[in-house]
Amino acid sequence: MFETLTERLNKTFRNLAGFGKLNEENIQPALREIRVALLEADVHFRVVKSFLENVKKRALGSEVLESVTPADQFVKVVRDELARTLGAEEPPPELRKNPAGPTRILLCGLQGAGKTTAAAKLAHLLGKSALVALDLKRPGAVEQLRVMAEKVQATFLPPADPSDVRLSARKALEEGRAFEHLIFDTAGRLQIDEELMEELVEVAGIVKPDEIVLVLDAMTGQEALNVAETFHKRVPLTALMLTKTDGDARGGAALSIRHVTGIPIKWIGTGERPDAIESFHPERFADRILGMGDVVSLVERAERLTDTKKVESLTKRMLRDGLDLELFLEQMREMRKMGPLTELLSLLPGGGNLAPMAAGSEEELKRFESMILSMTPRERRHPDIIDHSRKRRIARGSGVRTEEVSRMLKQFRKVRGMLGAFTGGKKGNGILRQFFS
Repeated sequence: MFETLTERLNKTFRNLAGFGKLNEENIQPALREIRVALLEADVHFRVVKSFLENVKKRALGSEVLESVTPADQFVKVVRDELARTLGAEEPPPELRKNPAGPTRILLCGLQGAGKTTAAAKLAHLLGKSALVALDLKRPGAVEQLRVMAEKVQATFLPPADPSDVRLSARKALEEGRAFEHLIFDTAGRLQIDEELMEELVEVAGIVKPDEIVLVLDAMTGQEALNVAETFHKRVPLTALMLTKTDGDARGGAALSIRHVTGIPIKWIGTGERPDAIESFHPERFADRILGMGDVVSLVERAERLTDTKKVESLTKRMLRDGLDLELFLEQMREMRKMGPLTELLSLLPGGGNLAPMAAGSEEELKRFESMILSMTPRERRHPDIIDHSRKRRIARGSGVRTEEVSRMLKQFRKVRGMLGAFTGGKKGNGILRQFFS
C-alpha cells in the first residue's frame, strides 16, 4: 500500500547521492520532498512535523557515520525514525493472556472495517479458538462468522438470543471455558452512534476482555486517528489491527495512529485469505516502506503456510526422478499457498518494481495449471511424448490456444534445464543434491 510513498522517498535519496557530506543546506530539499510525500500518504500533520524534526536532528548530529555515503546515511536515519514512529523503541506487544481461563479478545471498529474476517484470521493465527457472534445488527453477520469459523477450523458460538447481545455475551463466557482463546465479533458502529457505543461499553464490562482490539481499515486515512481516539475514550483499547494493507491505501494511518495514540499495532491483514495475517514488526514495516523488502517475514510465511515435509519430499523426488509436469504442478501449488506472486515479490528487496510483471505471471500460472490438469497422468510424467495432436487436445480441454500449450512446454523445459544444471542432473553432484543427500 506504500508504493507511491516508497517511490517518492527513493527519488529523494537518489538526489543526495552527489553530495560529499550532509549539511543543513543539502538536506532541506530532501526534507521538503519527504514532507510532501508523507502528507500525500495521508500521514497526520503533527506526525509529519515531529518526524521531520527528528530526522533533521539525527542527520546533522553525531549519530551519522563518516564511513558511508551521505545518501546511505540519510536512508538509515529515515528508516530508523520510521521504525521509531511505528513503535520500535517499545517492547514487542505480547498477547495478554488470562491465567484463569481462556484469553478474551474483543474486536470493535467501524462498519465495513473487516472485523468478522479479522476475527477468523486471528483464530487461524492463534489456534484453539472459539468465535463468538455478537454482531446482531448487520443482516447475515452471524452466518458469515459461522462460515469463516468453519474455514479456519475454529469453534463457532452462536448468539444465545438473536435480539440480546448482553445475554449472548454471558452465555458465550459459560460455553467457552474449555478454549484457549475466545474472540468476540461485535457489531460495526459509527463512533458518533451513542447507543451503539454504550452497548459496546456494556459488552466490554460483561466480557472483561484481556485484549480490546480496534480493527481499522488501512484506507481510512487521517480519519482513523479520530476513530481510534473516540473508541479509546469509551473502552480502553489495548491493540490495533490494520486490515486491507494489500490494497491501494496511502498508508498514513499506520504511521499516524501509533505515534499519536500510543496504542500498539499488533497485527496487519495482508489479503482476503484466512491465513493472510501477520504480527506487526515496526522495523520490518519500515523496511517495506523504503522498498528494502522483508525477507524474514517471507521465510516465516513459508514456514507457516507450506508443508515443509511435503516440500522436502517433492525436492527429493525431483532429485531422484527429475522434474516432470506432475511435480511441477505440486510445487506450483505449494508456492501459491503463500499468497499472490505480487505480494511475495514485495517482501524481497526491490521486488516492488517487479510487481507489474508479476501480475501477468499470476494469470499465466493459472493457465499453466489448467493445461497440466488437461493432460493424462502419463503425459504429466513424460512431457516429451506430447506431440501436436496431444497439444490440440490439451488446448481444447483447458480453453487455450495450441500455441500457448507449446509455449508452456517450452518454458517448462527451460526450468527443467536450469534445475538440471543446479542439481547436477540425475547422477551429478550439484549444490541442491549435496544438501538433500
